[in-house]
Amino acid sequence: MGRQHFSQSFKEQAVQKALSGAGMKHRQEVAANLGIGYSTLNKWIGALSANNVSKAGSGERRPADWTAQERLQAIIQTDTFEETDLGAYCRSQGIYPHHIQQWKQELLDIMPAKEDQLKKIRAEKRQLKAENDQLKHELNRKEKALAEAAALLVLKKKAQTLWGEQEDDS
Repeated sequence: MGRQHFSQSFKEQAVQKALSGAGMKHRQEVAANLGIGYSTLNKWIGALSANNVSKAGSGERRPADWTAQERLQAIIQTDTFEETDLGAYCRSQGIYPHHIQQWKQELLDIMPAKEDQLKKIRAEKRQLKAENDQLKHELNRKEKALAEAAALLVLKKKAQTLWGEQEDDS
């Protein structure tokens, strides 16, 4: 039986497909579906991962360059991975497993602080709403008093024009 030659794009697609799922069984299924050996697929993963790691080492993409969304996606994607699968994923991305652990810990550290901030914001919002309601009530009361005073002034002026100046009885 002769060796088959596969194109580079076929190999890259096979590796992407293999890395898209979790676990050894997934890789075995991908290899069987593509009609290649499991060990061949692992060799391709290793070769392409080494190539990506060398690109990452050349300054193309550092772990610090990952956006928060990409970090979260990597954490979610690798959460169920076994150690070997995690290593393969990390090699393909040009990072180390400790980067994912570090990102996960940073996320867990940020969450309580954000929850505390959210609680403070909600409490401040309640307080400001209460103040606003109190000020509206006070403004309404003052507007009524001002309207009453204006009405009395108008009545006083009308009385003066009708009856003239009043003389003091004293």
